[in-house]
Amino acid sequence: MTEAALQDHNRPYQEWFDLDLLERAFAGPEVSLHTCRTFLDSSQQILSERFLGGSDIEALIQARSWLIDQLLRRCWKRLLGDFDGALVAVGGYGRSELLPGSDIDIMVLLGRPANGDTGQRIEAFLMLLWDIGLEVGHSVRTLDDCTQQAGADITIATNLMEARRLIGSSTLYETMRDRVGPAQLWPSREFFEAKLAEQKQRYQRFDDAMYNLEPNVKEGPGGLRDAQMIGWVLKRHFGSERLSDVVERGFLTPAEYSALMDGQRFLWKVRFGLHQMTGRREDRLLFDHQRTLARQFEYQDHDHKLAVEWFMRDYYWAIQELSRLNEMLLQLFQEVILYADDPGDPVPINRRFQARRGFLEVSNEHIFKRYPFALLELFLIMQQQPGLKGVQASTIRLVRDHRYLIDDSFRADIRTRSLFMEIFRQPRGVTQELRRMNRYGVLAAYYPGFGDIVGQMQYDLFHAYTVDEHTLFVVRNLRRFSAPKSADELPFCSRIAGTIPKRELLYLAGFFHDIGKGRGGNHSQLGATDAREFLHQHGLSDYDCNLVAWLVENHLLMSQTAQRRDISDPDVINEFTRQIGSRTRLDYLYLLTVGDIRGTNPTLWNSWKDALLKDLYLATRGALQRGLENPLHRDELIEDIKTAARRNLIEQGIDEELLNQLWQSFPAEYFLRHSAGEVSWHTQVILASGSTEGVRVDLRATTERGGSALFIYAPVTDRLFSRTTALLSRMGLTVTDARIITTERGYALDTYVFLDASGKPVLDVYQSRELVTRMEQELASKSTGALAVTRPMPRRATHFRVETQVRFHLDRTGTRTIVELFTTDYPGLLSEVARVFQDQDTVLENARIATFGAQAEDVFYVVNSAGEPLTDAQQTRLRDALVAMLDATG
Repeated sequence: MTEAALQDHNRPYQEWFDLDLLERAFAGPEVSLHTCRTFLDSSQQILSERFLGGSDIEALIQARSWLIDQLLRRCWKRLLGDFDGALVAVGGYGRSELLPGSDIDIMVLLGRPANGDTGQRIEAFLMLLWDIGLEVGHSVRTLDDCTQQAGADITIATNLMEARRLIGSSTLYETMRDRVGPAQLWPSREFFEAKLAEQKQRYQRFDDAMYNLEPNVKEGPGGLRDAQMIGWVLKRHFGSERLSDVVERGFLTPAEYSALMDGQRFLWKVRFGLHQMTGRREDRLLFDHQRTLARQFEYQDHDHKLAVEWFMRDYYWAIQELSRLNEMLLQLFQEVILYADDPGDPVPINRRFQARRGFLEVSNEHIFKRYPFALLELFLIMQQQPGLKGVQASTIRLVRDHRYLIDDSFRADIRTRSLFMEIFRQPRGVTQELRRMNRYGVLAAYYPGFGDIVGQMQYDLFHAYTVDEHTLFVVRNLRRFSAPKSADELPFCSRIAGTIPKRELLYLAGFFHDIGKGRGGNHSQLGATDAREFLHQHGLSDYDCNLVAWLVENHLLMSQTAQRRDISDPDVINEFTRQIGSRTRLDYLYLLTVGDIRGTNPTLWNSWKDALLKDLYLATRGALQRGLENPLHRDELIEDIKTAARRNLIEQGIDEELLNQLWQSFPAEYFLRHSAGEVSWHTQVILASGSTEGVRVDLRATTERGGSALFIYAPVTDRLFSRTTALLSRMGLTVTDARIITTERGYALDTYVFLDASGKPVLDVYQSRELVTRMEQELASKSTGALAVTRPMPRRATHFRVETQVRFHLDRTGTRTIVELFTTDYPGLLSEVARVFQDQDTVLENARIATFGAQAEDVFYVVNSAGEPLTDAQQTRLRDALVAMLDATG
């Protein structure tokens, strides 16, 4: 928009604000700072009220720009009215797009290099702006500075390209525009290539994921920056001042332009709300703010979804559409700017498709009308032709325009069904083309069940992505197990993936595993039903259909068994093995489980989970090899562990008689819950001084269980577990597994597996020594008070309160009570729980620790003070005490 047109457009804003108040601020010999600040505050209040009242968002951000213009012009006139220069708005302010917390970027353009007096006057001007409450980002440049800096930095060139003169020399301003224009610097081709590379780098910062659950409204893929990118290219190459020129120049249809503007206005609205809510520039749509904005925008809970989930779904749909349009427009710009002098010769691929300059295109614009199945064939060709760089923009538009052809008859066509399955069978490009199908809207059109999960938020701390984004990440992870270039990433998984008979069944299981989410009911069962029906329609055998359906229905079985059950217990392994039933199912399920966890949250996978799942897999594989009719018994396993440990210890010079004396006091449970290597380690630590008395503390930085391990041998005392876990928490460590064993002599054989704040073992030697020293001091302390944990709860966790549930049942032997605790996880939780146990005369004998996002799902094996399972009355008192403590903490 030209300056004159903008001023004319903004005339109504004069009626919004109290300009008389602004005039009074500048009426006296000195600028009234108080009056200026009052004017700013009252004007912002007016904008806020209009925002909450539903005023047009574009008018609001332009009104704020106009408002700041008035202040800056008056300040300039007061202090620099006779100045040889110009005041210029740049960046977003130059576009007249100011939100409440946006940067107010200005440039003081000089006609000649500044001297001492000039510098002092400019400094006084900037100080005035700060004093009246304007936080400006400023630069001071001569014409030569502009030329030099813009030529060296594409970001500066872009800011100056969006410059808008506020006041001062128009001649100087126009000269600057000419000197940094495409005729002098950054010709269209170089500018476009640089901005395209800039966008790719920006996408990579967000893992190329639009659907992060705490997205960046401005910088994230599909965000406002994508729309700005389109405007920059239009302005640089075509000299366009309006985004609507994309229609006049034939790059977008009116409907597409309308979708682009609707998306941009929606994101402006969200960003305006964020700035207003936080009182600062905040472009991250954090969990802290999502619920508030959903209420402010009047979303309601319905159809098994929260209001915030409906709000975020609209958000994800908006950025998906912006991303689609951005991709198509940049492809069109690429053809016009980079290949204008080289139309290229078509290279036939088949009767329906050809390649031109490395991009796939239809042989004529009627192909999809005549051969609707080509809407799927396009993606298969992209997989089979690795030399192709992408799809021509004109063909992308034809795909979007012909999606209406994907109806029931299209889905029933044997050709389309065969093409869809063939995409999953290809050795390369499976994930890439599924993503492309999703961007073009074809995937949801062909399989409406996928459309139901597009943009479906999972409002918890366990999942970092929407359901559709997570699903495609899982398929990518499964595909990487078979990719030679990724063989070193998870070599154990890669070896197993090389043995499964049909990899496409694994990818299909990943595709369907969460397809039932958001409908209410058991999503695994719903997904299994959908998968079986869909795959049967697509010609798979009953065996293959049943295998994929079984994997979908049981995709959580392995992770839940590994993290919630005691997999050192042969009975647990035997039960799990019966559920699995075959080596084929085990291999597929193990790979699906690893791919699912790694695709849920970048921070969720760690060495402990890796070791835990691998242990379960190997134990189950061994049980399958023995045969379901010949299960492993506890006594056999205990004897095997003792034999292996004894052999190793004798080789290390340990006296066998002393060894036997020590082990006589160890319960059978100890040998079941520890490997032969761990038994050897513990025994060596205890017998190192030749005595079984006293306290021992030892740490191994890395262990077979995937984390660091702390072993404590000490007389059992009140609050031992509480104080130990509190100290670990105070040092920023997360306990992933606690094995609490008591000998017949009343000594604790406690082993804690833990990770640091980044989810990795503690490898720092000094931190390890400090932990051992502090633990020894703690055990030697006579204090009986609780050890306070002062680590704050993570910001995200404060928004996900889990209703506390406590469940009781007997263990397999009937000698202990199992307490299952489901509650909000927070630093110091274990020590607080242990304190409640102590207060209720409940003796802890074992513990199983698991955390899923914000939810702790811990299992404790306890008895009462008489060494017996808890009575009904004791269970009731313990439940009430735990709930009261946890509710008070929350």
